[in-house]
Amino acid sequence: MNEYDVVVIGGGAAGLGGALALVRSRRSVLVIDEGTPRNAPAEHVHNYLTRDGVPPAELYALGRTEVTGYGGEVRTGTVTAVTPAQDGFEVLTADGTAVRARRLLVTTGLADQLPDVQGLAERFGRDVLHCPYCHGWEVRDQAIGVLATGAMAIHQAMLFRQLSNDVTLYLNDGPEPTEQQWEELAARDISVVLGKVTAVEVADDKLSGVRLDSGRVIACQALVVQPYAAARAAFLEGLGLKPAEVEVNGVSMGTAVPSEPGGKTAVPGVWVAGNVADPRAQVISSAAAGLAAAAAINYDLIEEETRLAVAARSS
Repeated sequence: MNEYDVVVIGGGAAGLGGALALVRSRRSVLVIDEGTPRNAPAEHVHNYLTRDGVPPAELYALGRTEVTGYGGEVRTGTVTAVTPAQDGFEVLTADGTAVRARRLLVTTGLADQLPDVQGLAERFGRDVLHCPYCHGWEVRDQAIGVLATGAMAIHQAMLFRQLSNDVTLYLNDGPEPTEQQWEELAARDISVVLGKVTAVEVADDKLSGVRLDSGRVIACQALVVQPYAAARAAFLEGLGLKPAEVEVNGVSMGTAVPSEPGGKTAVPGVWVAGNVADPRAQVISSAAAGLAAAAAINYDLIEEETRLAVAARSS
């Protein structure tokens, strides 16, 4: 069975960022990635300094080349279980392959759970959006709708109002605005439409509007949603690590694997980084989190190796 200093589970920005730091510290590293990054539907990555506008697949291909260039390994696969083993962990993949790792860096990201609106999922990452910093510039000055699915909708409407004078909030399943919020929406010229949205309308492979349960169709060119962000970490349950709810101002954003700053979890030897640890992390901050976790892992290994060296010298 192959053994590595670190097995990185997940090959997005956080995983590759961490792997790069580790291989440059002369650690033996295996990255296992199933090839389904969260941002795969998006055409471009934005707000990544010097790489703004790069397609996600190109960014990750560059990252894999850098990691393997320093001697790291990258393998396509899906991790199904992780179990404790002597001096570390055993990692099992769907094809039956098992490897050993002294430490683990988990960067498997999250799954976006979208509202049940006909046609919406097919447009997600294109003209159905969730983040003004990821895609806002690309829809500037367009007719932007905000689909309310929770208490964050008004916050989103205010953010996208910075990018367009034509913003409409569809209350849908969201809570009724407070008196102060009604006043703020009116002051910012944000239209509010009552009724449930049942479908998105598409023409020439572009979003053209939303359909209400009344049958009324309202034109829009981009639609903003707030998905529920579910951490992809079921394989960690054998170690006793389970995702927990993440709340911002009392509003649930999804789930994440609990960790300390720097990514250290409650299980010794296991670190997390990226969206699996923080649903709000963007690509560049995920890469930075991977680097921070890798530095902590490297020094944790150094401390172990130093203890062993002292013990060997004393014997």
